[in-house]
Order: sequence, then structure tokens, then C-alpha cells
Amino acid sequence: MRKLVAVTTSFLMTSSLLFGSAAWALERADSDAVEALVNETIAPLMDEHRIPGMAVALSINGQQHYFHYGLANQEAGIPVADETLFELGSISKIFTAALTGYAQASGALSLSDSASEYLPALEGSAFDEITLLELGTYTAGELPLQFPEAVNNEAAMVDYYRQWQPESTPGSHRLYSNPSIGLMGYLTAQRLGKRYAALMEEHLFSPLGLDHSFYQVPEAQQAHYAYGYSKEDEPIRVNPGVLDAQAYGLKSTAADVLTFVEAHMNDSALEAPLRQALTATRTGYFEVGNMTQGLGWESYAYPVTLEQLLAGNSLEMILEPNPANRLTPPLVPRQEALYNKTGSTNGFGGYVAFVPSEQIGIVMLANRNYPNGARIEAAHQLVTALAEAH
Repeated sequence: MRKLVAVTTSFLMTSSLLFGSAAWALERADSDAVEALVNETIAPLMDEHRIPGMAVALSINGQQHYFHYGLANQEAGIPVADETLFELGSISKIFTAALTGYAQASGALSLSDSASEYLPALEGSAFDEITLLELGTYTAGELPLQFPEAVNNEAAMVDYYRQWQPESTPGSHRLYSNPSIGLMGYLTAQRLGKRYAALMEEHLFSPLGLDHSFYQVPEAQQAHYAYGYSKEDEPIRVNPGVLDAQAYGLKSTAADVLTFVEAHMNDSALEAPLRQALTATRTGYFEVGNMTQGLGWESYAYPVTLEQLLAGNSLEMILEPNPANRLTPPLVPRQEALYNKTGSTNGFGGYVAFVPSEQIGIVMLANRNYPNGARIEAAHQLVTALAEAH
């Protein structure tokens, strides 16, 4: 089994501690048992999927636990640490959604507005009848997962949207799509009149204290930027692309992402517009099978079975159009729910989940793109054990 290079807590317990014993110890808020539980879960996961490095962050009743495993850079032998930056992939979408929620809370736009209202070049196109909400929930009429290769600049992007025609009535089907939620983020920035990255810094990162989250990693942080690894173990990083920041381009630490998760679980200290923004992202707008589609976030009634989580994050859910039932009125955020989001680039794989009623949040970031199912099984095991120990 791969050696665990670094763990932030100090307890050096053997990984043979039984799962039940760990749960018993957790009843006494034993951080050593938390460490043992995480080690038992993450070590075999890394070994099976040849994951070079991982960062795992837990929030349990307001207490943070951080664990670091393996290498951020195999060639240089650099271990994963507190400052390690991972590519978040589509976990970026929950941040994009929060900015749009902020713009709505501050009166700059409404999710019910048509997309073309904020980009004159789209007037007279299909986007006259597609709302920002439908873009943010992937229900705009089956925009594809990715842009065609020829769409490689802003002018080509606008032309693509102008020519595009829905395959189904907007609001009737969900098809997971970077061009869909990416356009929502783009239009939000157009409405607010500033560069997207600057808006995120001003309205989200700075107020929440996310000091290690970047779209373009600055020179001073390059040493902390992990390499991802391909199936052939080649070091790789994400390539620039149209609407990459809005859809999959954020790089961050596990600690910053956990801070964002904690803001969702306890928002009482936030200023009203930001609190309302985060609430908007957790609101349920469509039902798709057992999953409720929010703005970026996807949720399930809690407790949720592993089978339900796997189905909601399956390839069929990602790659195929699925009938969507619009919730009227929208479903207000629930305490008894599990909210989650997966994210990947070619070299990275992540998963984020939290359960407000249990005050449990989890962030798992890895520098290999490994199957969603494996991430969800590991996270479900951790959340279940922690919840049962309450």
C-alpha cells in the first residue's frame, strides 16, 4: 500500500483500527479516531486508483480537520501540504453560481431574465426564450457538455450561441453542460461590468477569506500548484478554454473550499447579499430522478443511500439528457439534505459534500482524475460514520 506522506493531525494509530471502533471513539469527539477513519478510507482509495496525492478536509460541528497524503509533484518529490493548489474542475461551478446569486441579491439581475437581455448580440436568437436560471441548471434545451473545437475565442463563442438551436423545450430536460452554466457566469460579469475574476475576488473570495483561490495562479503561488497526472502518469495541467473560469477553471486549497462549504452550513455572520446568494445556489429548481438540481449544487433528501448518490452522479446523468420536473415554487434549502458536487480536469478529480442537519462537510481533492463512483463511495462512508457517531 502507498505510504501516507503527511497528515496534519499528530496521532500515529495503526490503520488496522476497526471501522466500528472508530465510530465508537468518534462519539467522544476523538480527533485521533477521525484521523484513523480517514486513513482507513483514503489509503486504499489512493492505492486502487494510483492517486499520487490527495488533500482531505472535514468540518465536524464547526471543527476543521485536515489530512494530506502523497505527492503534489512526483518528479520533484514535493508532498501535498496545506498550501497545495488543486484544479477544482467543475467544482468551480458552485462558485460561479454564488456570483450570479450575489448579482441577483444586489438587484443587478434576476434568474428569471432571458439570457439575451444581457448580451445584445444574442437578441433574436434562441436565448430570447432561455432564462439565466435554465442556463445555471443545465435545462436550456440541451446545450452540449463542451464547446465544439472550433469555438476557441469570444467571437466564435458568441457566433456559436447565435446559431445554436435547442433540442428540447427549455426547462424540460437537464443535460450537464459547461457552455450552459458558463454562459450564465459570463452574462453575470457582463451585467456587473467587470472582469469575471475581479468580481469573484471582490464579492466572494475576499468576504469569505478565501486567500488561496485563483483562476490564474500567480507567480508567487506557482510552487504550491500541484501537477495533475494522466492515465500514463504524465504530469499535466488544465488548458485554457472559452469560459474556462466560469465552468472549470478555479484552483484552490482544500482549506479554502472547506471554508466555502462552512459558509453554506452556517451563514449567520455573512452580510445579507452574500447570505442570500448562497441560499439561492442551494435552492432546488428542478427534480431529476432522486436528485434536486440547484444552482451549481445538487442535493438529495437525507439520509441518502449510496445507490442514490451514485445514480445522481453517474455517466448517464452527465452525458445524457434527462427529463426535468420544474419545482414551482422552488424548494427552499433544507437542513435534512446532502448537497454535493463533483469536479474533474484531465489530471485532477475532486468531490465536495455537506449535510447541514449533521453539521458535516467534506472536501476531497486529488491530482488524478479517478472515477466519480469511487469518490462518492469514500465520501459516503466517511459521512455515514461521522453522522452515526453524533
